[in-house]
Amino acid sequence: MKILSTETKNNVLKSMARILEENRAPLLEANQKDLDLFKLEDQALYDRLVVTDKKIDGMITAVNEILSQEDPVNKTISGLKLSNGLDIINKTAPFGTIMIIYESRPDVTIEAAVIAFKANNKILLKGGKEAFHSNTVLVKFWHRALKENNLPVDYIQMLVMNRAETQEFLKNPTEKLDLIVPRGGERLIAFVKEHAQCAVLVSGRGNNFLYLDPQADWGKSIEIILNAKTHKISACNALDKILINPDMIDYEKRLSDLGVILKSKGIEVLVDEEVKEVLTDEPVITDETIWEEEFLAMKCCIGSVDSLEEAVEKINRYSGGHSATIMTENKGTAQEFMDQVDCAAVYQNASTRFTDGGQMGVGAELAISTDKLHHRGPLGLKQLVTNKYYVYGDGQIRD
Repeated sequence: MKILSTETKNNVLKSMARILEENRAPLLEANQKDLDLFKLEDQALYDRLVVTDKKIDGMITAVNEILSQEDPVNKTISGLKLSNGLDIINKTAPFGTIMIIYESRPDVTIEAAVIAFKANNKILLKGGKEAFHSNTVLVKFWHRALKENNLPVDYIQMLVMNRAETQEFLKNPTEKLDLIVPRGGERLIAFVKEHAQCAVLVSGRGNNFLYLDPQADWGKSIEIILNAKTHKISACNALDKILINPDMIDYEKRLSDLGVILKSKGIEVLVDEEVKEVLTDEPVITDETIWEEEFLAMKCCIGSVDSLEEAVEKINRYSGGHSATIMTENKGTAQEFMDQVDCAAVYQNASTRFTDGGQMGVGAELAISTDKLHHRGPLGLKQLVTNKYYVYGDGQIRD
């Protein structure tokens, strides 16, 4: 794709923000069609699907945030003048064409496209069928914004394909794909990795852990657990697993209180054998694979660990590599936990719900990457570029 000027890209975003503001009613009507067709067996998916005026405000904010950010393209990363006279400059460059596969959330149609476009990429949006009407309207808005600024609409495209068609497209794309970002569960990620012919950047499962160290502040811990678990159960940064050290002061009373509080909030609790000795009414975990599950529901597991090392080992074995928190007032213990846990975001005394582009100062995000190449964590505007070496010479040849 042609490298566009910052002014041209920003003008498209200004148009898009205005179009969203002026066309709330058609978007809400389209979303209602999707909601009317949706079967309520999956509450988390339903929550992601709903568009409200507040969510439209969020879409407009996302566009304006990216509008205000510095253009990430053609920025110098490094420069070096060699003894042979070659002048070598490493600069940021667009990926090219990015495909994102995602479920349910119409706001992704805004956030993914605004970041990709400002970074001078073309984006192919493969949203879930449950959001078809909402996404169709949003992509029409994007096309209107592009046309207003005399640009082709193929910068932002919506793909409507079933599973078999998607598989065939991944194997034999009708145009060159440079990057695919699957946002979803293990099956989707495995499907994309099996069939893709280009780089895949994974936005994997959440399955986030919280470890209660013996030196945890109990009041802070309860508040953070409830926020991380109940604030938004459909989010990938929600809490699913709680590990508690029995060396904690008043261990049995505090564990009993935690069980009562969770149950009072409507949270289903499952426990390991050690915790079962205190929370005697809760069902015991019989299948260890449940520690790997992302629940996206009012449900959590509580397990006992005898040390920081055991907590770290369990998190690194079972988590999705997304987020993990330690509750402790001991800075040394916290630092060891944060250094050793293999997650994209690690916290001391804070909710996992902060693993979000907007909350972490990145702005709108394409996804939360749980991969280690080329970036881990929120994929914001600055992360949606690759690099290219510019080598300036004057007839040099290699001996």
